[in-house]
Amino acid sequence: MADIRGILFDKDGTLVDFQATWHAIGDLMALEAAGGDRARADELMARAGYDHANQRFRADSVFAAGTNADIVALWYPGLDEETHIAMVKRFDPSPPAEVARQSVPLAGCREAIAELHRRGLRLGVATNDSTSGAEQTLAALGISAMFDAAYGYDAVANPKPAPDAVYAFADLTGLKPSQIAMVGDNRHDLEMARAGGVGLAVGVLSGTGTQETLERLADVVLGSVAELPAYLAR
Repeated sequence: MADIRGILFDKDGTLVDFQATWHAIGDLMALEAAGGDRARADELMARAGYDHANQRFRADSVFAAGTNADIVALWYPGLDEETHIAMVKRFDPSPPAEVARQSVPLAGCREAIAELHRRGLRLGVATNDSTSGAEQTLAALGISAMFDAAYGYDAVANPKPAPDAVYAFADLTGLKPSQIAMVGDNRHDLEMARAGGVGLAVGVLSGTGTQETLERLADVVLGSVAELPAYLAR
């Protein structure tokens, strides 16, 4: 850990409360896809990973870890490429600025980011949301000035779990992947960390992942980002 000079963070479930921020947006998407049929919308939400009984998204589900394109592919299998692209645009959940305004920060997130920035660590975001959505969310949370970059699914050739964002962040900062830590709440984040050869893979329990789903890929599993400054200081 002594050589860690930069940190890439997942966004939803790591910096932002995933359940509080995304359930209403996902439900609207499902209702649109179901043509207003409530029962059908509930079925689509369940297929995308929403556990209606426990009122939360399941770990590593399509909605928790995938892109909007993944959701469209799940709900509309077999589309040709042109129609698929059109449907992805149609089901863009809402303008990034609106989603950003609805984002609920996780407890201790701002304070932890400020402390890590104060220590001179280079900070970035790697998300399967859009780049614009990530940038506007950081701005809405009041922490954008502390980040060097945000990489959405549309900023790299291959989104998570591919390692493209790790390499892009390394190129930008001049750091080696081994000098970068990756922090996230689901397996896609940690699979990207392993594929990219980062120096530290940190799982957090503040999103959709569980101790069981994260510990096999993580070097350490923390309760949330709020614990990260103290952990790195040790």
